Amino acid sequence: MSEPIAYAAVWRAVMQAAGYRCQCTGQCGNPHKNSSGRCPREHDQCASKRRGPVHLAAAPADFSQSQRTAAALPAGSLRAWCPDCYDAARRAAARAGRQRPKVGQTSLFDL
Repeated sequence: MSEPIAYAAVWRAVMQAAGYRCQCTGQCGNPHKNSSGRCPREHDQCASKRRGPVHLAAAPADFSQSQRTAAALPAGSLRAWCPDCYDAARRAAARAGRQRPKVGQTSLFDL
């Protein structure tokens, strides 16, 4: 079984808790209907006939954190993500963050 070189102990703890399966439950925009609401991709298993094996990553579920903060999180605060779900969920969170007005921001024409 392949493992990352850095933070292998943290990665292993996250993967064991996830059963070596992606923990996305629709944050990526895909409802994963065919697999009871959770992404079916498993670590080191092929994603399809034309793609190689999937290598899951341990990453936070909260994408609003900085990368520095995320790197210091304990294993209990991380989730297993396949690359496709992680990228799509991160883009969706960024879009949602741009659409939300900032706290204390008023309209240009408020008097």
